[in-house]
Amino acid sequence: MEQYGLTAESTARTRGGLLCHTEKGLVIVKEFKGTEKKLQKQQELLLQIQSQGGKVDCYIPNQEENLVSRDRDGIPYTMQYWYEGRECDTRSKEDIFKSIRTMAELHQRMHIPTVEYYIEPSLENGYLRHNQELKKIRSFIRKRGASSPFEKIYLATVEDFLRDGEEAYAALRESGYQELRQKAETEGEVCHGEYNQHNVLILKSGTAVTNFEHWGFDTQMADLYRFMRKILEKYNWDVRFGKEMLKAYHEIKPVSKEEWINLKIRFSYPEKYWKLANYYYTHRKTWISVKNTEKLQNLIRQREAWKRYCASFFF
Repeated sequence: MEQYGLTAESTARTRGGLLCHTEKGLVIVKEFKGTEKKLQKQQELLLQIQSQGGKVDCYIPNQEENLVSRDRDGIPYTMQYWYEGRECDTRSKEDIFKSIRTMAELHQRMHIPTVEYYIEPSLENGYLRHNQELKKIRSFIRKRGASSPFEKIYLATVEDFLRDGEEAYAALRESGYQELRQKAETEGEVCHGEYNQHNVLILKSGTAVTNFEHWGFDTQMADLYRFMRKILEKYNWDVRFGKEMLKAYHEIKPVSKEEWINLKIRFSYPEKYWKLANYYYTHRKTWISVKNTEKLQNLIRQREAWKRYCASFFF
């Protein structure tokens, strides 16, 4: 605190940091794990959003005008402005719609000159790699022999999900994705990178968005897809609810035909299935957690609802 010329009147542990009530208001102190170069660019983005009326967690420079400070042990940390509020409650549709509308407003403000180093990897390359990994995991389990419930379920279902993955990859290649990606780069379109319920704070007046550490240049449909996928999984891929969320976003930030197509392709890729399989393979555990097996079983149960949602997707 002394490096900032502030005094903490009270403190409390919170997700990822230490909340402090100071003479400058509520701030959060977090250990810093990124690069200072990207942090500086992030601060520029946050200040731009703030100047246009957005509520975000801007960094506070120390007395030497640096965004990163170090304690006696040399551990780097940062200080940011914070808000009195609560996380978006995914059981509340009102909270979810507030979060969707806030995302649309945020996306309107998130355009800065493109820095090539921070351009997100191609989705096309990602899908190709993920499909190859699903095949590799299939071969690995077949060769070793399926002994756990997770492995048996995987072998019984991988062909269907792999076909879904290959169809999504083919659709992406045939779509205008490369042009959409180029447009995003040209216009300096920025994604939050981790826009979820934990990073949206519902305030007495308005909504704040926090934790931009994973920001990058990409089509903003990536943010919309990630948020909606996690919500729809909790609502068993409710088609009507999905359309209402899309409408809420579109009313604030109109979505082009190519963006609709890209969003549909993203939803049609079995990302959660790949994530569970990849986690299993990279950890190579002889003991597989019951939780991950349950997640896989739930994914299988939701498959029909997921496919129905993808089929009804409109643009």
